[in-house]
Amino acid sequence: MRKLTYYTILSLLTLSLGSCDDNLNIEPEQNLSPDVATSNPSNIRNIVNNIYGEARDNDSYGGGIAMAADLLGDDGKISWNGTYTQPAEYEEKAIISDNVYVEDIWMNAYEINNQANIVLANLDVFEDADQRDLTEGEAKFLRALAYFDLVRLYAKPYEAGQTNSQLAVPIVLEPVLDATTVSKPPRNTAEEVYIQVLNDLSDAYNLLPESNDVYADKYTARALQARVYLQMGDYINARDAANEVIGDSPFTLTSDFASAFNNDGNSTEDIFAWQVTSQDVSINSFNEFWAGQDFGGRPGNPDISINEEHFAIYDDPNDERGMFFYDTARLIATTKWQSQFANIPFIRLSEMYLIRAESNFRLDTEIGATPKDDINRLRDRAKADTFDSVDLDTILMERQRELSFEGIALFDAKRLKRNVGDIPYNANRLVLPVPLREMDANTNLEQNPGY
Repeated sequence: MRKLTYYTILSLLTLSLGSCDDNLNIEPEQNLSPDVATSNPSNIRNIVNNIYGEARDNDSYGGGIAMAADLLGDDGKISWNGTYTQPAEYEEKAIISDNVYVEDIWMNAYEINNQANIVLANLDVFEDADQRDLTEGEAKFLRALAYFDLVRLYAKPYEAGQTNSQLAVPIVLEPVLDATTVSKPPRNTAEEVYIQVLNDLSDAYNLLPESNDVYADKYTARALQARVYLQMGDYINARDAANEVIGDSPFTLTSDFASAFNNDGNSTEDIFAWQVTSQDVSINSFNEFWAGQDFGGRPGNPDISINEEHFAIYDDPNDERGMFFYDTARLIATTKWQSQFANIPFIRLSEMYLIRAESNFRLDTEIGATPKDDINRLRDRAKADTFDSVDLDTILMERQRELSFEGIALFDAKRLKRNVGDIPYNANRLVLPVPLREMDANTNLEQNPGY
C-alpha cells in the first residue's frame, strides 16, 4: 500500500501503543486519536521505536539506500543480475522519474521525518528530564540521518567553500497528523539541509547518553557528524569527531575482519547497527540482493555480483578482505551480507580510523595517531602487510578495501570529484530525480535537471 502524500503522513492508527489500565475499556488501536496517541511518555516512546523500525525498512537503511549508492556509483566492479528492471536503472545511470525504488527512498525518509517531528512536538508529556532528553536526542539523530541521505541522493554534490545553493529537498519541521493540513513546500538548498543536519546532530550529541543499548547514543551522533563533515570537506571537524569516537567510546575493532559481519548481535566495533531478527516481517535487503541462494538470496546467482575488476584493489594476497567472497552457481558474491538474519552494521569503528587518517593527512596533523598508524591498524587486523609510509591515494584505496559494498561508492565519488566511469562526478545522471508522484502532488517542487 502506498503512503499518502508527497511527504509521508504518519498513521498513528497503526502504531502499537501503551495499554489501558482497564482491560475492559480498551480503546481499539485503530480508533486512537492523535491526542491519545501522543498523550503520555509511553506512547511517545513507542513512536520513537517505530521510527527506528521505519529507518531499518528495506527501502532505506535495510538495503535500499546502499544499493542505490553502490550501483549508481559503480564503475564496473559490480553487476546487477536481478530480474527487477528498476535497480538496473541505477547501474545504467539512466533513471526515470517514476522509478519505485527512488520513490520509496524519498517517501520513507519523510515518514521518518514526520514521526520525528511528532515526537519533538510532544516532549512536554515527559516529567522525567532524562527520558525527555533521551527521546529528543534520538528523534533528532534519526531526523538528521534521513535528511543527510536525502541531500546526498537528490541534490548535486556539496562543494566545500561554495554557497551550495543547488536545490536539495524540502525541510519540513512541523508534524502532520491530519492529511487536510498538508502544505506544499518548495525544495530547500543543499546548504540549508546540511545546516539542519548539523544542528540536529549537535543537539543529539548533547542530549544522548554515553550508552543506550542498541539505540543511538552520543557516540553514534558524533560518528555520524564525522561522516557528514567528511562529505562536506570539513576535515578539521571530521578529524575531531572521529578522534573523539575512537578515543572516548567503548568500541573496539573486532579481532579479525570477518567478525565484523554476519552477527546476531552487535559486534565490538558497531557504533550503530540496525537490528534484524528472525521475527522481522520484512527480510534483510542487503542479504536479499547481495547473497547467493544458499545464504538467503534469490534463486540462482546474487542480484548484485562482484566482478573481477574489483579484485585489483587488493595489494596483498594475504589480505582477508580480498578473500571475503564466495562462488555461487556462476558468479561471485560478497560474504559481508551472507546471513539473512544478522544485524546490519551501519557505522563501524573502522570508518572512524579511515576518516581520522584521511583528515589528518590532508591537514598535515597527527591528532590521535599518524595516518600511517591508523591505516596500518586496519591492515594488521586484515592480516595484510603494513606500510612504511602512506599518501592520500593509499588512504583512499584502504577505504575501498575496508568499506566496499556498504553504500559508499556514489558518495565518495562525489566528495572526491572522481568520475564514475566516463560520467563526471557532478553529472545530472548521478542525482536521483524527484519522484514523479511528488511532482504531481506538489506543484512547488522543481525537478532536477535531466529529468
